[in-house]
Amino acid sequence: MFCHRCGTQVDSSAQFCVNCGQAVAGAPGGTSVQAWAPPPQVQVAMGRWLSAAWNLVTEDLGTYILITLISFLLSSVPLIQGSLIAGFHIYTLKKLTGRRAEFADMFKGFNFFIPALVASLLIGLFTFIGFLCLIIPGLVIIAMYKFTYLFIVDKRMDFWQAMKASHAIVRNDYFGFTMFVIVVFLVNVLGFLCLLVGLLVTVPLTFAAITVAYQEIVGFDPHTADAL
Repeated sequence: MFCHRCGTQVDSSAQFCVNCGQAVAGAPGGTSVQAWAPPPQVQVAMGRWLSAAWNLVTEDLGTYILITLISFLLSSVPLIQGSLIAGFHIYTLKKLTGRRAEFADMFKGFNFFIPALVASLLIGLFTFIGFLCLIIPGLVIIAMYKFTYLFIVDKRMDFWQAMKASHAIVRNDYFGFTMFVIVVFLVNVLGFLCLLVGLLVTVPLTFAAITVAYQEIVGFDPHTADAL
């Protein structure tokens, strides 16, 4: 489990975070956090999600472009892709919940470095194996784990628990979520064809759409939004 204030991983039997001293959720004096359960039904609404994401990104285009540029520059550094993705989601989460979002929020993804790293490695491995099986399984796997980093950040889940939670949502509609992934991929292809400059808009649009979908389907933990 993870501290809801600073994101540090703590033992399930601990009462206080070893990093910041915050009382651990569920312990005496800690925040009360309900166990997450997958919704019985999920309706894919990619048009609504993309539209909301477009409005979010275009209203704050300068910061999103800067975050994307820095992410591109840092993406060549090994083992930090998961943290960069988490940072994208943190910034958008704060925007969606009305909190003050700052450029530096993108680096808060490194508070979840270990679970984000392991998740990125496993998802990459599973996706590679899926693409070896005639591409379609690879797309389904990408769809299955699209919400993983949000569960790590928002619900303070460990990597495997977060991957299972993401899958629990997507299995309600494998086809719909896979089509969502394909449409987002095509949008990024279009951005690539625009002399690469379009990716500065389509990449944050992708992460924003996933965050919007998560907010609609799962909902953000208010303790997390306040602590980030």
